[in-house]
Amino acid sequence: MNFLRRLLLAILFVYLLPALASAGWWYVKERPGNWREADWSSANILPSPSDDKEASISIFSATTGGMKGAVASHSWIVTKERGGTAYNRYDKVGWGSPIRRNGYPADARWYSNTPHLIVSVKGEEATRLIPKIEKAIQSYPYSKPGAYRIWPGPNSNTFVAHVLRSVPELGVVLPPDAVGRDYLPEGKLFALDADGLDMHATLYGLLGISVGARSGLEVHFMGLVAGIDVLRPAVKIPALGRFGL
Repeated sequence: MNFLRRLLLAILFVYLLPALASAGWWYVKERPGNWREADWSSANILPSPSDDKEASISIFSATTGGMKGAVASHSWIVTKERGGTAYNRYDKVGWGSPIRRNGYPADARWYSNTPHLIVSVKGEEATRLIPKIEKAIQSYPYSKPGAYRIWPGPNSNTFVAHVLRSVPELGVVLPPDAVGRDYLPEGKLFALDADGLDMHATLYGLLGISVGARSGLEVHFMGLVAGIDVLRPAVKIPALGRFGL
């Protein structure tokens, strides 16, 4: 009984209290009432493709809409070939074509929320990695219409996390509020990143753990993520995000 009581207290303090605090702040925050009222325009983070001749890769994340925005974000991938005159944006959403391509401006706000740049790769390294990214996008097993579930996955973050695991040279994991990132494709319970430096174990995105050079140490509970990053010192707080030390 003492162990169970301590476990419940740990879940309360580590996962539920941050989520409730975030929900309270989100409830009183001014935000669009629905997607029609939201701003989906460019946040002007990326340079004009005609002004930047280098190849580039960008991974974005932005707080999503509705009350789920209290604990969750949406992520997407943007690429541009060397000398290209346009960006290519890839999202997996719950409506529209299987993997939506260029449904929005590359660095658009999401439900009026300004996106955060998770990683940016440019030049020769981007030229080398873009074919790997495109291959990973093609291999995503939940790319068909209807193959989407808000929670626990597979959702937009499951898609981007699949690409990041397949192309570990990008060097990042999605932020803690990217609910669905820990749902492993095809119902797998265990996975290693392509370079073997990060390990993931999960019970369908509900309970799990990630350990490795990019993840640090993470413990997942019902889609919420808590953890520490040793190589890039930071703590990961459920619903609130990653805070560098």
